[in-house]
Amino acid sequence: MTQLKLVGFSGSYGRPSKTSALVEHIAGLACDRYELAKSVFDLTDVGGSLGLAKSQSDLDADAAAILKAVVEADLLIIGSPTYKGSYPGMFKHFIDLIDPEQLRGKPVLIAATGGGERHALMVEHQLRPLFGFFMAHTIPTAIYASNRDFSGYEIVSQALQERIGFAIDELAAFVSRKHGSFGE
Repeated sequence: MTQLKLVGFSGSYGRPSKTSALVEHIAGLACDRYELAKSVFDLTDVGGSLGLAKSQSDLDADAAAILKAVVEADLLIIGSPTYKGSYPGMFKHFIDLIDPEQLRGKPVLIAATGGGERHALMVEHQLRPLFGFFMAHTIPTAIYASNRDFSGYEIVSQALQERIGFAIDELAAFVSRKHGSFGE
């Protein structure tokens, strides 16, 4: 039986980071529920070659391996911090290096963090259209978390936990479809 691969990617350079904590949390719950192999990365893992890269071939070995893990994942959890109503430029640059065909049909659970509720629609107005361009399948339930949903870098909001549960439930259709495609 081939184990499906879930890759989480946080568009944050900060460590620790609420965005990375959110992505890690969601990925952990999904992997525990569906027995998936998990890898989680952030922009710090990608490193300095990203800023100079004009194509995938310009990335150093570590960054190229992370991009490869993202495009070869069976399921993605993508999270971004919100800066001035959108995702950060280096996060977008990483995504820009991906060929649209590499994400076509890939299930993506989108998530974002921000200082307050004012940025909550970032997932719908920025991330969903971005992955729509790639013809990926964004999960219907998007996750947004504000500072009040955390204590330090731990999720404390019951409402957020419930929303994460709904999103993880929605992954079931993609997990069973992927397992079926492997004849399992």
